[in-house]
Amino acid sequence: MTQTMEAVFDGRYLLPDEELDLKSNTRVLITVQTLPVAKASPRSFLDTARSMNLVGPTDWSENFDNYLHSHTNVPTD
Repeated sequence: MTQTMEAVFDGRYLLPDEELDLKSNTRVLITVQTLPVAKASPRSFLDTARSMNLVGPTDWSENFDNYLHSHTNVPTD
């Protein structure tokens, strides 16, 4: 049986990205081929904003300047 998968070397062990379909103590032959470092694509502003789970008033977008320049507390719904 042959399986091909990616793994990460942590300095001591190879950690496969997937579960191996092998019984414990099975002897294997390993060939190592390094992969190029994947460049992370930049996240969009909207993805970042959504991940922050911001809480604010429902009229925030219509009254942003009022909330920004006001010295009163911003209501939260």
